[in-house]
Amino acid sequence: MTALTAVTALLALSAPAPAAARARTTGEGDNWPAHCASSHPSGHGPVRDVLRIAEQAKRELKLKSVILRVTEDGHDVVTSALGESMTGVPADPAMHFRNGNIAISYMGTALMRLVDQGRVRLDDPVSRWLPHIPHGRGITLRMLANSTTGLRDYVPDPGFQQAVTANPFRQWTPDELVSISTSQEPWYAPGTNWSYSHANFVLLGEALEKITHTRLDRLLEREVLGPLGLRETRNSFTPEIPEPALHAFTADRGAYEESTYWNPSWTTAPGAVETTDICDLARSASGIGSGELLSRPAYEELLNPGTVGLGHATATCPATVCLAQTEETHYGMGVVVLNDWVSQHPLFFGYSASMAYLPSERLAIAVSTTQDPGSVDGHTAHTIVQRIAAALTPDHPIPDFG
Repeated sequence: MTALTAVTALLALSAPAPAAARARTTGEGDNWPAHCASSHPSGHGPVRDVLRIAEQAKRELKLKSVILRVTEDGHDVVTSALGESMTGVPADPAMHFRNGNIAISYMGTALMRLVDQGRVRLDDPVSRWLPHIPHGRGITLRMLANSTTGLRDYVPDPGFQQAVTANPFRQWTPDELVSISTSQEPWYAPGTNWSYSHANFVLLGEALEKITHTRLDRLLEREVLGPLGLRETRNSFTPEIPEPALHAFTADRGAYEESTYWNPSWTTAPGAVETTDICDLARSASGIGSGELLSRPAYEELLNPGTVGLGHATATCPATVCLAQTEETHYGMGVVVLNDWVSQHPLFFGYSASMAYLPSERLAIAVSTTQDPGSVDGHTAHTIVQRIAAALTPDHPIPDFG
């Protein structure tokens, strides 16, 4: 299975960029160490269980590296790194990796902040800002953010897959990507069903820029990254990754090869193609998952924007695309609700990551993995998050999604 064919409803990775260190904001981040480093505060109980799970999963799933962090009420439970970044180079919690659709959760929260500020309404038609989009009068900001537009996903398109496989370093433009989706008939009428489409979030990024007259990377910094104190989460318009970089490898093109600097420009909107580290990923889990930047009504909308009950297969939309959305497992505004957990788990050419937050326990779990030859395909980081959750909160399991 190639990474492109394995790109499921939740895929969307992202890239990096150098940036000055951000000032720390008050709040949960004040409990972090000065920089992201391994820590085993107690060395027994939950810490021992988490490390055992990670070590066993690394062997069982044949992973090159596993980096993880667990926090409770903002306090470090355990931060650790297993395996290697490159041969002879140990993995380290301070290493940066691509965060993919984690950035989509930032876009969802940024949109809800604009709603809180009275600058937009979720049911405003996108034609107001994107008049060039087919069916734009029937597509709303809500539909872009909760992926109910009906626009086809360009990632499974055979021509797109061939192009990316042939040249993984190609720089894609938003117009090229969206045109693949809009040149085909929609899966369904806007708002009547649910299916994941990368095109939704490319367009959401463009709409956010037009609404605010602000470049997307600067908007996300102002509305989300800065307020949450995400000092190591950065956009880049190139495939670079800030040092120290976690290196990735994949056999998706047949031979096991390095994929660290393959171009992620196709994964989401320019300005939201980011890298992060494991401490920022855990902080994102708690900050986004708790809705700390939002009013209570906006947070409730973030978690349940009307997708429950959608995702029914039709003659034009197979069950593998129109996935059933239930109260227990459904898509929110750039986040995935899995029972009691708020989650996202990106996947991209050798990289896998996952964040999950349990509001009732104020528990955040963040995992990043890379592949060895023969690694198990799929969202291995999310598998590890599920196992950690089962050990720490057995009454609150994390189900699969997609």
